[in-house]
Amino acid sequence: MPKKKLKNYKSPLSKIYGFTDIILIVFLIFDFGYEADYHPVVYNKSLVLLGIAFALIALNFARLHISKDLAINRMYKANLIVLISTVVITLAVFWLGSYDSIHKIREVSYLIDIGLILYFLLRLTHLLRKLYTVYHNPLILFIGSFIVIALIGSFLLMLPNATTNGIQYIDALFTSTSAVCVTGLIVMDTATDFTFLGQTIILTIIQLGGIGMLTFTSFFAFFFKGGTSFQEGLNVKDFMGTERLNDVLKMAVEVVIFTFGLELAGAAFIYYTIHDVPDIQNKLFFSIFHSISAFCNAGFSILSDGFYDKNLSHAYGFQWVIIYLIIFGGLGYNIVKNFIKYIKTLLLNLIIYRKFIQPVRVLTLNSKIVFVTTSILLFFGTVFIYIGETGNILKDHDTLLGKITTASFTSVTTRTAGFNTLDFADLTTPVILFVILLMWIGASPASTGGGIKTSTFALATLNIFSLARGKEHIEIGTRKVNNQSVKRAFAIICISLIVIGNAILLLLIFEKDFSLIQIAFEIFSAYSTVGLSLGITGELSDPSKYVIIFVMFFGRIGLLNLLIGMLRQIQHNFHQYPEENILIN
Repeated sequence: MPKKKLKNYKSPLSKIYGFTDIILIVFLIFDFGYEADYHPVVYNKSLVLLGIAFALIALNFARLHISKDLAINRMYKANLIVLISTVVITLAVFWLGSYDSIHKIREVSYLIDIGLILYFLLRLTHLLRKLYTVYHNPLILFIGSFIVIALIGSFLLMLPNATTNGIQYIDALFTSTSAVCVTGLIVMDTATDFTFLGQTIILTIIQLGGIGMLTFTSFFAFFFKGGTSFQEGLNVKDFMGTERLNDVLKMAVEVVIFTFGLELAGAAFIYYTIHDVPDIQNKLFFSIFHSISAFCNAGFSILSDGFYDKNLSHAYGFQWVIIYLIIFGGLGYNIVKNFIKYIKTLLLNLIIYRKFIQPVRVLTLNSKIVFVTTSILLFFGTVFIYIGETGNILKDHDTLLGKITTASFTSVTTRTAGFNTLDFADLTTPVILFVILLMWIGASPASTGGGIKTSTFALATLNIFSLARGKEHIEIGTRKVNNQSVKRAFAIICISLIVIGNAILLLLIFEKDFSLIQIAFEIFSAYSTVGLSLGITGELSDPSKYVIIFVMFFGRIGLLNLLIGMLRQIQHNFHQYPEENILIN
């Protein structure tokens, strides 16, 4: 009987709670998305949002009183902390502020907006975590999160305040998909066609796409629930690229802290390198935007010419900051953490034993493959671009440092970052073809970058030599690579070429004015989520834009992941069929 009574009280309260959340979303969209320049409207909107905040405080107190679940109560307490802090700070600013009334009301409106957005994010993560218990396929959840973010982002970019002269939905969807897939291809100028609000929306989508919504959800769950279910562990494990189920939420928190820490440090260094550039107006936002965009390998810039801008094309200190952010983001947390552990062990050996002792079994085979492959690609990419462009684009740089920096930046950015300090349309044909190869290989697995991944390329190459030597397995040092990994690598390569080939064919049908090299470059850039272009993206027809949208999406999530999520069979067969050889020449 008591349980039934509790359920009767809880059900209508849940409906009121959800309805209030919907009202909150509507008013936030109205507040941000539509102009309200005159005093009464701003005042009335602030009163309405403040009233919603008081209503939410009352509802959270009521649910906290009714609920007996300690984990859920922790979430309600977090909601109350955010809401009460918002109301207290807002009222304090309103009553104690010394400036005129209209500025005071605007300040109050901004404070309420920020607090309610934080509250909405907490509610959103709680909703997403509920999906874990409803739908048990982590790959579909992972893929679905990208679709939802892309769609929500496209609708937000349609708001009147997000653009300077309006936007068509296809362009909003293209921009949002490019941002969530951390690609960087643009059909509108991010610097001039989008307002500060539009640029902030794009930046938020980039951050969510770079880290992943499931990781953010787990980050909040670590603080507001204090534990994880087996299913939540499976979801995050698949996205994080780890086989450990224990402490998987803790690892998600480490990823978020690692990401925010590097982005904050990168923003500080960027600010230091551009603080004396007079043409950059909002230097703080500029630094934050490009730090996040670089670490997430997104390639978006709030400069019309990107880093080819006259103020930055020769700013070598600034470019090296971007290079390091791209490399760290392209390696991924797992690889960086493994190398930090290796260096720490090496230093401890030097301190304790006072001699160089190589740490044993600290670096994983995966870390070694990724690090060696990345180093080889970066080195040979720099050398090839330096030699190929010495008599061409590199003539614009007088010093050896400038030439090396530009060649290095181009080698790094082509592997899924998408920034440019030169006009790629002016590159020689051999260098363009080599850039396509670098784009196709891409970054490392479980990173913010795209492409077929460095480990995939390395395994495919090593398998050729193993077959030539008559070996059944790939052997590296004292380790044997699992054949399942080799099969997966070749499946990824085949799928990528099929998607890229079909997309090139479609664009050749839709676009009659562009050459094969221009279209091929565009498709490889989209699939590998690079964002570089030979200058044709903004001139594409609507059918071609839809093709690019799908290519970016498939490249980011991995079409193999989608197929596994849709076709994987749970049941296992405990029998084997007879083998038969297939003739392969």
